[in-house]
Amino acid sequence: MPKPTPALERTFTPWRLRALELPHRVVAGSMHTGLETLDDGGVALAAYYAERVRGGASLLITGGLAVNPEGCGAHDFSVLGDPAGDARFAHAAAAVHEAGGFLAAQLFHAGRYALLEGVTDAEGRPVHPVAPSPLPWRAAGASVPVELDEEGIARTIADFGRAAARAVELGFDAVEIMASEGYLINQFCSPVTNRRDDGWGGDAVRRQRFAVEVLREVRQAVGFDVPVIVRLSGADLVPGSTTPEETAALARALVRAGADALNVGIGWHESRVPTVQAAVPHGAWLGYAEAVAEAVSLPGDPSAPTAVPVIASNRLTDLRDVEAVLAGGRISAVALARPFLADAAIVGLSREGRFHEVNSCIGCNQACLDRSFTMQPVSCLVNPRAANEWRYPLPASVVREGGSGSGRRRVAVVGGGPAGLVAAADLAERGVAVTLFEAAPELGGQFRLAARIPTKEDYALTVDHYRDRLARLGAEVRLGHAADADELAAAGYDSVVVATGVRPRTLDIEGATLPHVLSYERAIDEGVPEGRVAIIGGGGIGVDVTKLLVLPGDPAVRARAFARHHGLPEAGVSLEGAGLPQRARVRASVPRPGEQVTLLRRTGKFGAGMGITSRWVALGELRDAGVRFASDLAYERITPSGVEVLHADGRRELIAADTVIVCAGQVSHDPLSARLAELGVSHERVGGALDATRVDAVRATRQALDAARRPA
Repeated sequence: MPKPTPALERTFTPWRLRALELPHRVVAGSMHTGLETLDDGGVALAAYYAERVRGGASLLITGGLAVNPEGCGAHDFSVLGDPAGDARFAHAAAAVHEAGGFLAAQLFHAGRYALLEGVTDAEGRPVHPVAPSPLPWRAAGASVPVELDEEGIARTIADFGRAAARAVELGFDAVEIMASEGYLINQFCSPVTNRRDDGWGGDAVRRQRFAVEVLREVRQAVGFDVPVIVRLSGADLVPGSTTPEETAALARALVRAGADALNVGIGWHESRVPTVQAAVPHGAWLGYAEAVAEAVSLPGDPSAPTAVPVIASNRLTDLRDVEAVLAGGRISAVALARPFLADAAIVGLSREGRFHEVNSCIGCNQACLDRSFTMQPVSCLVNPRAANEWRYPLPASVVREGGSGSGRRRVAVVGGGPAGLVAAADLAERGVAVTLFEAAPELGGQFRLAARIPTKEDYALTVDHYRDRLARLGAEVRLGHAADADELAAAGYDSVVVATGVRPRTLDIEGATLPHVLSYERAIDEGVPEGRVAIIGGGGIGVDVTKLLVLPGDPAVRARAFARHHGLPEAGVSLEGAGLPQRARVRASVPRPGEQVTLLRRTGKFGAGMGITSRWVALGELRDAGVRFASDLAYERITPSGVEVLHADGRRELIAADTVIVCAGQVSHDPLSARLAELGVSHERVGGALDATRVDAVRATRQALDAARRPA
């Protein structure tokens, strides 16, 4: 194997985790996929994990595996000790070993976060959430948990040990104890959720006792050689919760109790501080991992190595970011989760210096976290094969470079947005002769626009990836070419994928054609003149356009503002400056005062249709900027002075505006299908061309992959 690129010298330094010899410092972090309970004997899990090992991953950590039924996060969690689930994970572990990797089981207990409707114990009896104190959290459907008594605590600790022992029996190489993100162990450690005054609560030492006893039980259960990692909360980000001093003391206690590594997590699900969204700067949480590393550094020398490896995580997406983190000298490894969804080969490609070929995580959360939290199968917007490898296998002879051949199937893909790019790339990779037609002078479609929105710059990386991938595969790309049906029929393509997308919906009200009225496409492409702005339509597009107006266009500026706003350590913010040339194009802009912008919505919630993990963050950014929100109204007319509206209470108001931007939804753009049908040309519509209601890029890219895999 050739030497890794010098740009990743530290990243590809081998290290040791108890008995495991690991070739690089990248850990595939825990990601709940929904495959854990799929009744297929573990085929899907095995395909998912093995493809990532073949792509360069070494140590992978599973999604949370509950230590008992009451510890399940929801009905789609697997319980260690359940025969069907155990068989699935034994099969997955064997596949990982065959591919040359190692698999760690994350030992999980949700505590009061458990949503247990439909979950039963081994005897078929309903189970109920448990916690250190009977305090519910604020999620819809959350119930008051049962306070664990002494017997319940002892039983739960024993269940962690039994689950760990079972994991080793099934072939897992390591275990990770989940003690972060607000789950049961974290709940015991926090004064917010632990109101006890007994041997398990009342002061910091007693609140930490449960975590330490779980670790001791697990260590005894797995023996000396099996690595035990603890996923520790570096900061809960909840008012009144664990202090930095208490976190440091817990880290030291865990090392004394036998932890082989500390994997530092951030935040609780109920925290009002964003932690994993695109709005969070890359590397923002590094300071907390470094604080844990300092807490467990060897005494006498601040620059001395840590007593055990400390693993950083959260909002790190590029292996050059990993290298920058390791350069600080305190962090031993970095855990990436969503980046392994976006590209199973991120490690292998980066090792060879092929960074431009990596399909980067864009932090959208739409197909991963948003789905996980609503108990839907996880995948990835930019890589719809993720967690679907078993449905969409790659043939043994995948086409890696362009080629030609007179006998190949020929397919035209019309439209170079995300759906068209996914379809064209998958077809080309499997040896199909592909021609991609795009009417615009560049690829990207709606992603080209999205990449201009502050916090969404990384969307440009998706377009870059697919453009370069198509070129490498020899696909023909015709830019500035609006293909018509007769042309396609005359060319004799075996089939056509119609991915022509959407167009902005126009308004049918007086004044909609005045010169100061812009479509969202024009506003994003050409910019918005100075002065007051009224935005008609408060859905996801309206929210994005508002961000364009009121947020700084320079990610480094936003990173510093984020750190100040949330009182974060300065470490990590510098990654934005260091990574920008390699990460995404920057369209720097000076924000206008928020009070100059009014976001209008007739009815319903602002940001409707946005993902549950991102909507509240985006709306918070706009409120912090001073944007005015106005809803429950009717649009009467647009005038040169602004927008006249009628409020639900009968009041009429002129929303003063020098520019009006229309973000009133989209309509399908399909100039081809009817004529292709007349001509007898096999074709399939995908994405917005098929359905513009609640345009969904996740749905579009999955439809595109399905179309690419459908026989002609």
